[in-house]
Amino acid sequence: MAIEHEVEATGLVGWIDRRFPMTSTWKKHVSEYYAPKNFNFWYFFGSLALLVLVNQIVTGIFLTMNYKPDATLAFSSVEYIMREVPWGWLIRYMHSTGASMFFVVVYLHMFRGLMYGSYRKPRELVWIFGCAIFLCLMAEAFFGYLLPWGQMSFWGAQVIVNLFSAIPFIGPDLSLWIRGDYVVSDVTLNRFFAFHVIAIPLVLIGLVVAHLVALHEVGSNNPDGIEIKAKKDPDGIPLDGIPFHPYYSVHDFMGVTVFLIIFAAIIFFAPEMGGYFLEANNFIPANPLQTPQEIAPVWYFTAFYAMLRATTDPFKIVLMIIVALLGLFALVRARGKWKLGLPVLAVLVVLAMAFTESKFWGVVVMGGAVISLFFLPWLDRSPVKSIRYRPFFHKVFYGIFVLAFLTLGFLGTKPPSPASTLIAQICALIYFAFFLGMPVWTRLGTFKQPPERVRFKPH
Repeated sequence: MAIEHEVEATGLVGWIDRRFPMTSTWKKHVSEYYAPKNFNFWYFFGSLALLVLVNQIVTGIFLTMNYKPDATLAFSSVEYIMREVPWGWLIRYMHSTGASMFFVVVYLHMFRGLMYGSYRKPRELVWIFGCAIFLCLMAEAFFGYLLPWGQMSFWGAQVIVNLFSAIPFIGPDLSLWIRGDYVVSDVTLNRFFAFHVIAIPLVLIGLVVAHLVALHEVGSNNPDGIEIKAKKDPDGIPLDGIPFHPYYSVHDFMGVTVFLIIFAAIIFFAPEMGGYFLEANNFIPANPLQTPQEIAPVWYFTAFYAMLRATTDPFKIVLMIIVALLGLFALVRARGKWKLGLPVLAVLVVLAMAFTESKFWGVVVMGGAVISLFFLPWLDRSPVKSIRYRPFFHKVFYGIFVLAFLTLGFLGTKPPSPASTLIAQICALIYFAFFLGMPVWTRLGTFKQPPERVRFKPH
């Protein structure tokens, strides 16, 4: 048996290696991290999310050099950055466009995980860290949205913070604590600035590191949903794996190039994107005495905002009926006292809904839409991971789910009307039915047998 000898690095690298695991970390996570050889373009978006994170941190640092977190100076300081600071307009647009592009790549990254079952065993923790990153991004975007101190920023924060007051017992005190005042004011701006610049980014970076470490511990998933670690050569190298560097570092560089072209095109030709990235009302200084005609969040929140807005009193009754039916179904299936937890929970929820206002349940629906993502690894009971080997009607369900989510996102940007509210309510029911019905419908149908080895065609 051949005996392998580690070649000890010399010079500066050797000096560092004897004091810090630089080379071994590079090998473990980059040059000797073996990824499946059949990655497709859907696997660009993880590295792109990391790229945008770096962009947001770097541009954010430069913006804070001239930004004033003061209610009387905040709007003027943004104008100063745009007009007087050398290349300040570019840094501001890189940051504002980066915020939207962050959610674009994260949504696509999560959709890829949904398609190929990247949340399934043994990657449950990878998925949970990813969902926590998404939740953290939402908080980061919300806190940062107030900082320009424009009309939409001010009133958007006022509306969202007021939602917390609907929580029974603690709601009014909680909303007061978040604002630091009875209305959105200079105190609120300072708190949001601290959260946006220091607190949330620290948590976000920690979650990203945990996400990557957990991923490299269990290995990357692939479009076939096959574990490449199951088949290795005598040296312990996966037969269907290739080193991340240089193969996928070059692969990702191509994706980065295309992304930067699109990114630059938006910055230089359409930084406002028709009002979706930067609203017209946000170019007007905040005025507590003048409410905008229509208050709506940025596009990446509109799907959840549409669910919140769709939770009216009639819709609350529909939800009560659905919860009662689910509790009755669980009671019928219960075959012992230890299984009565779900029926009892359903009764408690129905009683709570009967005695609380629909505004609170709108917040619950909006929050539940995000929290339900965390339970995906245990809701999906399909015998295969990848959508490639699932029945056709599974793909139809995925398509309906995506269409419902996009419809909610569109409706959230428009003024409410009876017709749009009804459509939003139907789409919200589809959204939750997709997840809550997973333990049933993911088992149904005739599944294709996945191959023993990944399917790969070299270009």
